[in-house]
Amino acid sequence: MLEAATRIVLIRHGETAWNRATRIQGHTDIPLSPLGLAQADRLAEALADESLAAIYSSDLSRARQTAEALARVQGLPVCFDVALRERAFGRFEGLSWEEIDKGYPEDAARWRRREPDFPVGGGESLNVFSARCLAAARRAVAAHPGRSIALVAHGGVLDCLYRAATRVALDAPRSWQLGNATINRLLATPGGFTLVGWNDDRHLAGLSADDVAA
Repeated sequence: MLEAATRIVLIRHGETAWNRATRIQGHTDIPLSPLGLAQADRLAEALADESLAAIYSSDLSRARQTAEALARVQGLPVCFDVALRERAFGRFEGLSWEEIDKGYPEDAARWRRREPDFPVGGGESLNVFSARCLAAARRAVAAHPGRSIALVAHGGVLDCLYRAATRVALDAPRSWQLGNATINRLLATPGGFTLVGWNDDRHLAGLSADDVAA
């Protein structure tokens, strides 16, 4: 029913130093870079007039800092949920894409093929990861029927929700952006998720690493 629809503002955390260095973060707790902090502030300003009932976030620092910037503007607490964490990448965490390709060529090939049951780096498979983060999103939605909520998480979480909303398989190649601190919108009903808008980065226009102090 339309009355039960919940509006989701879905947010990937701001940039980190490891994002810029193309290092896999996974569950490793990396804070926002100076640029990431500035992005979080811009995001919060862009959503200042959004009528949010709740803000949910991964407990990892990069998502926490992004969510807390939004919470300060909204005057809301942040509900932290470990189930909104990024995919666990095991021994891949801390390595760059190039290092993974060189050190684990067979595993890297399976990872890039997006094999759904492959526990990448000894961490989580796509099937396990997707089930985890979709369940977290559904719990948040169920707590706020007919309201608007923000979910602050990670690129992998956004990817899974995009796929759920557009009915794209987990092993299909990705053709959509997962920008740091962008605004993404979904509608959640008893029938599932629907895509409303994606990767809105207008609030970040003109912002670069050169604009913020190290």
